[in-house]
Amino acid sequence: MPWLLLTIAGILEIFFALAMKSSDGFTRLFPSILTVVCGLSSVVLLSISLRTLPVGTGYAVWTGIGAAGTAILGIAVLGDSAAPLRILCIALILAGVLGLKLVAGGQ
Repeated sequence: MPWLLLTIAGILEIFFALAMKSSDGFTRLFPSILTVVCGLSSVVLLSISLRTLPVGTGYAVWTGIGAAGTAILGIAVLGDSAAPLRILCIALILAGVLGLKLVAGGQ
């Protein structure tokens, strides 16, 4: 269960970043509200998952999901650069997230 909560927290972190971009510096109401709701929800779920998971693993996985997911959606939706080195770096982040999950074992 903590891994599921951590995954959802990471996904909410992606929505947080995209909503923040869309809020245009908190000048647009709905995206600004979505930014706050997603950010707070993400942190709450992270904190619940950290009751069981090691803090270093949980935090690294949370930020990894958020960073890689935001970069991927930035490429797919916002037209961000899809340079090969950038794709390689995103793949390395995802490999690190999977590696941390495997090393953490049954927790």
